[in-house]
Amino acid sequence: MDLKSLWINIIEVLAKELPRPQILTWFNKTALLKNDNGTLEVGLPLPYFLNWHQTHLVKKILEAARQVDTSINKINYQVDVSLNEDHSAAIDVSKHFPSGKSRKLPKQNLTRSKEGVVSKILNPDYTLDNFITSPENRLAHAACQNVAMFPGQNYNPLFIYGGVGLGKTHLLQAAGNEAIKNNPDAFVVYTTTENFTNEVIQAMRSKNMEYIRKKYRRVDLLIIDDIQFIANKEKTEEEFFHTFNTLYEAGKQLIISSDRPPHELKLLSERLISRFESGMIIDVRMPDYETRLAILMEKCRKAQVFINQDVLEFMAFHVNHSIRALEGVLNRAIGDYHLTMTAPTVQSVAAMLRQTQKKEIKPLGIVDQAPQRKGSVSIDHLIDLVTDYFAIQRSDIVGSSRARESLIPRQMIMYLANTKLRMSLVKIGKHLGNRNHTTVMHSVSKIKEKLKTDRQLLRDLNAIQKEAGMH
Repeated sequence: MDLKSLWINIIEVLAKELPRPQILTWFNKTALLKNDNGTLEVGLPLPYFLNWHQTHLVKKILEAARQVDTSINKINYQVDVSLNEDHSAAIDVSKHFPSGKSRKLPKQNLTRSKEGVVSKILNPDYTLDNFITSPENRLAHAACQNVAMFPGQNYNPLFIYGGVGLGKTHLLQAAGNEAIKNNPDAFVVYTTTENFTNEVIQAMRSKNMEYIRKKYRRVDLLIIDDIQFIANKEKTEEEFFHTFNTLYEAGKQLIISSDRPPHELKLLSERLISRFESGMIIDVRMPDYETRLAILMEKCRKAQVFINQDVLEFMAFHVNHSIRALEGVLNRAIGDYHLTMTAPTVQSVAAMLRQTQKKEIKPLGIVDQAPQRKGSVSIDHLIDLVTDYFAIQRSDIVGSSRARESLIPRQMIMYLANTKLRMSLVKIGKHLGNRNHTTVMHSVSKIKEKLKTDRQLLRDLNAIQKEAGMH
């Protein structure tokens, strides 16, 4: 068995135990570089992969490897950033381990009724497959799966409520997408209460209420988002009440969302509230820390962006009131990643959160320290920042190790000390294990050359400079 096939087989075993987001995040662009008498050398595409693998995955990988080949007895790692490029040995996880469910709709994002009414409906990115479940939303997810499979049979209407930004819209549209996948001929309409109201008003002005009745009373699945906004709109509520009754009596499925349970919708008529309460009522709450972290990892995988695990953990811990807000913080970090070529750090995210959240953010460790001024940054402080950033020991930097995971950070320190701190080559060498000036000069030149083509190195370097106050 060649090395690539062996590595794929090992990941296949791991995929049965580990959540899919972990496989997608921590094994993409990895490779099996060597099998030396039962010792596997695993190639990792980025330095910060190393700490996560050694802390969380090495034992699991060894166990999986032994299931494939009993002669395997040890796992070693080698960081090789060239795996990020078009490397023949690197594994494209999404290609070799595709999702078990299709993420695309079988038809265009349009549906047409028998009467010729065309409705733009669902966002194909919202699927039940990519909705990450937790104890706080598992019941709602399962109910959406059920009504998509058996519309009008078990939970009708399905009423989902919860605060802003907790994933209700994702669930509603995902249920619609799943229903179409199960039955491509199904007539599914998703709309917001605001849009429904506007259509009623327009139909009244044009004296064409028949259009509304054709569109909404002959569907197989009607999904209404934010029903609370129908309050105090008498004509809209009246039209929706009759639409609800027509569909319900015909055995058609209704899914409705709100920011509160039916009994708290005081401004709605009692007859409409009683209709809502006759079905399945489920609340959606903010998911736990582990699920928030999994959501961030999945978003990074989809955006094809590698963000340090410590940074994602910091986001997941501090943004605990809204998934929408959590995604907003991540999107801003990804924006910095692409637009300013700066990898996000715990410190940069902490600064971002201080601007957007009312509560005080108190990151731990070095992040508590304000960045030093350019003139006051010392090489010792620089060494601390780099070892913290790459999750390696100071002894790895000043020692004699030539392993890639310590060699590149050491060269980065030399480069920054020379180009930003204006230190002499001799003085830099003394601080880094008494290395001679030619070694330092070679390292500075090496980083300068790499920066021309290695975009990840540029992001890492920019992030370190930003934390040091040198950016």
